[in-house]
Amino acid sequence: MNQHHSLVAAVMLAVTAQFGIEQQPDCLIITRAGQPVATYVFRDDKVLRPHFQRLHAPGGIQVTRNHPPVAGQDATDHDTMHPGVWLAFGDISGNDFWRNKAIIKHERFTKAPAIRDDSLTFATDNTLQTASGQTVCKQTSRITLAVRPCGYLLIWDATFQSDERDFVFGDQEEMGLGVRVATAITQKNGGMIRNSAGMESAKATWGKTADWCDYSGVIGERRVGVLLMPDPKNFRASWFHNRDYGLMVANPFGRNAFTKGEKSAVVVKKGEPFRLRFGVLTHTAPSDLNLIAEYDYFKNTLRSGN
Repeated sequence: MNQHHSLVAAVMLAVTAQFGIEQQPDCLIITRAGQPVATYVFRDDKVLRPHFQRLHAPGGIQVTRNHPPVAGQDATDHDTMHPGVWLAFGDISGNDFWRNKAIIKHERFTKAPAIRDDSLTFATDNTLQTASGQTVCKQTSRITLAVRPCGYLLIWDATFQSDERDFVFGDQEEMGLGVRVATAITQKNGGMIRNSAGMESAKATWGKTADWCDYSGVIGERRVGVLLMPDPKNFRASWFHNRDYGLMVANPFGRNAFTKGEKSAVVVKKGEPFRLRFGVLTHTAPSDLNLIAEYDYFKNTLRSGN
């Protein structure tokens, strides 16, 4: 191969290794090097909030449950509440955005999807509405997908604000950033949950605060998993709502729900911003993957607007 052809081949390889985006009326289909990475759904008739479906680790291995779940292959519980990866709340000023009884409405992309080097970014404006269509507050989400040596790091950075009235985050298990992992890697099917304190199993990690929790297992001959990381700069540490059937939630609001302590009521005053940031790493790597290093990377980099 001559020098010209070598250069052309190198350029083609660089291009195909980048993220790709196909925008449809209701979603963004995200790929890399021709393989699926995730689908960001911003309009759905049943899941009444923006969310990610069908997240993959490198190699095209899907690490979140099929959506919708496939009867006979997947457990079909919570089919419209656990679509893949989501940020939702069972109680904001008495409104239930987790169980689709209230609506997080996508308004617009404030930053169009953009690819640069090994990352993909976009930003959106959402309106949180009651079932009757009244505005509770506004939400701005800044989404980043970055390539890591072991996988893909999804960062969901959200700010909530109302210029009209105060609003209140309540106290439930069903609050925060949630993940429903692929059926093959659930604890019920031989998968493993562990947290930053060295605890293992859904029972041992449920209701405990932690820097991170990892849910992993084997698909084919490869160990894959999902690492969920709340930002330590969030207003409070997150308790984890983990289940052996594949659910993992980082929840900074459930003080009473998890500890039977004083009931939490987080009041956001009129005109004041309230920010939450979470990282989700979909990974394929040996069982000795350095999760602490991945957490350090997440918490120390890629945080804008400090």
